Amino acid sequence: MPAHHSGRARTSLPTAAPSDRSQRLARAVAAMLPGAATARVSQRDPGKTWPSPHLRAYDAHGHQLPVTRAKALTAARWIIRAHPATDWTGEVHDFDLATGTLRSAAEAYVTTGGR
Repeated sequence: MPAHHSGRARTSLPTAAPSDRSQRLARAVAAMLPGAATARVSQRDPGKTWPSPHLRAYDAHGHQLPVTRAKALTAARWIIRAHPATDWTGEVHDFDLATGTLRSAAEAYVTTGGR
């Protein structure tokens, strides 16, 4: 039920700091994907010709973890919606589940030495 103030429903929810939101999102996604350290997210599923949220989960050693289609789609949508200013059209991004940071997968590849 919406919170009421002076008999009227609030039109907007209180906003949290962006870093707090990212950390809460990271905790929620990490709870959905046990053992995952990174979620690789894109707007293009390799098996489809149309845009579709896509997610792959990786552990701390860079090994891909199995994720059900429903969990992958849900987590990908959460991450994409939480970062509306990001260009999702052609680039893949890595979402760090420990810190809640989002960065380009190409950038992440270079900074980790290709791991």
